[in-house]
Amino acid sequence: MTDAPKLIIFDVDGTLVDSQADIVASMAAAFAEAGLPAPARADVLGIIGLSLDNAIGKLAPEVDAEVLSRMVACYKDAYVALRARDGAEVTSPLYPGVRAMLDRLKARDDVLLGVATGKSRRGLDALLDGHGLRGVFVTEQVSDFHPSKPHPSMLQACLDETGALPEEAAMVGDTTYDMDMARAARIGSVGVSWGYHPVARLQADVVIDTIEALPGALGRIWEGWT
Repeated sequence: MTDAPKLIIFDVDGTLVDSQADIVASMAAAFAEAGLPAPARADVLGIIGLSLDNAIGKLAPEVDAEVLSRMVACYKDAYVALRARDGAEVTSPLYPGVRAMLDRLKARDDVLLGVATGKSRRGLDALLDGHGLRGVFVTEQVSDFHPSKPHPSMLQACLDETGALPEEAAMVGDTTYDMDMARAARIGSVGVSWGYHPVARLQADVVIDTIEALPGALGRIWEGWT
């Protein structure tokens, strides 16, 4: 290992914020647009983390490309409308302790923070603005410019933009897509138990039950780091 800053890359939905209510509602609106019954909540939670077209495609494999495009657009419009009506604090509240941990890590000179999310650029911007998180992350990778998770493109871009080596980076997420992406990029993985995929499925290097446990978990990945 080098003495370069460590790069901690966060997933967003299910890891930093609890956005499940609006994701489920927006997905129901997208399916209504196509004249389809809304998918079960558990099925929707199971695809959170994928890029939107991939996620809807998994939930509705029978629709053609034109209908899928309409559903994606409807989902985005519904999500933006809910965010505009209620604000990020209501639609996607930060999980307990997350803001304090981000501030703590941001204050360190041996840490860089990043994001790798299935959200669009517009969606991430709205969330960062709503929670006052602009400037916290030095690299922000979104679904507009990358293949869907678990393809490692987002993480490779994080490494390229920061100059970090794979062994100096770790992914923090709540889904199997996050963990598979981390393995594909050859970086460490920390799974969180409060998100949308069962812990037993994560196969993370380390799993934590509270955000306060994150530094200790990273210390197990980067031996000697505290």
